[in-house]
Amino acid sequence: MKVVVIGTRGIPDIQGGVETHCAGLYPCLADMGVDVTLIRRKNYADALASARGLDSWQGVKLIDVPAPKRKSLEAIVHTFRAVLRARSLKPDILHIHAIGPAIMAPLARLLGMRVVMTNHGPDYDRSKWGGMARRVLRLGERFGSMAANRIIAISPLIASIVSRKYGKECVVIPNGVARPEIPACSDAILASFVLTPRKYILALGRFVPEKGFDRLIDAYASLRASGRIDRAIRLVIAGDADHEDDYSRALRRKAAGVKGVVLTGFISGDTLKALTANAALFAMPSTHEGLPIALLEAMSYGIDVATSDIPSCLLPELLPDDHYPVGSDVALAHLLAAKIDRRATPRAYDMSRYSWPAIARAPLDVYRSVAPGS
Repeated sequence: MKVVVIGTRGIPDIQGGVETHCAGLYPCLADMGVDVTLIRRKNYADALASARGLDSWQGVKLIDVPAPKRKSLEAIVHTFRAVLRARSLKPDILHIHAIGPAIMAPLARLLGMRVVMTNHGPDYDRSKWGGMARRVLRLGERFGSMAANRIIAISPLIASIVSRKYGKECVVIPNGVARPEIPACSDAILASFVLTPRKYILALGRFVPEKGFDRLIDAYASLRASGRIDRAIRLVIAGDADHEDDYSRALRRKAAGVKGVVLTGFISGDTLKALTANAALFAMPSTHEGLPIALLEAMSYGIDVATSDIPSCLLPELLPDDHYPVGSDVALAHLLAAKIDRRATPRAYDMSRYSWPAIARAPLDVYRSVAPGS
């Protein structure tokens, strides 16, 4: 079976939840004998030495297609070009990820391709988008939901949204995580950031308002100022901005003004594993998520977590006191302090349903149900 994947910036080591999802899923499908080609946005691949110039990775074929490096045009222009390139490859299945790129699902169907769409969440709720972008995203959700042969949702909540709005049934296939690994070079990696094991709070993600990193810094600063946490505890925010804007610039200024805050930039590979494995606490103060892979990865290492109580963070593997009311800075600070006080206690989460090799069987079943001759 031949599958072409579009809608992602690319793999490997490219920042983003959809990108991490694809990097976990498609090597597993390739191991199962699926002929997978993933079309990347060339500018993102070229920006990373680990991704630049690759024509394959872990059994997945890679094709780079240019895209304008402009937030308002990047996804839609690249997806249009990717659909045309995909048609020339004559796939059994075109798999489109995310509702923005799904706006091209009708074009793909008109060109004779069978389409599977994965809905990673209602991106139009993200505060980074303006009015026009939100309208386009809503249109993409509608076009993708109506035109795709089958729809995958990464959570029951997203599936219920699609069912309610469009009367379409989704196959729920969650995000997954790889088996946790602790690099042999962990001590050197931590030393490069002047960090001590179990002496820092970790947060991870793009510098966008819905991640809540500005409020996390404020909560951390208040705890340091009041003496409610040990001043040796640092706050590490790992990530960066895809497109530098007023928010990301203000976040950097805020971080620079608070002693103990470390901005690592975007990290991946052994650096990400080392910082995750040695954290005292993983914090996710988001106002919007799909099914957060960063949270799942922290849980796979047995790290204690503190998250907002948005629906996508209310995982059955977590406890009520792992959450705080979203938007309450006081509650966030209180939860961080309480968690840090008992940071020596490791957590044991049941992560069996988030194993990529097991999860990969489900999209393969979807492909088989849609492929020609099925």
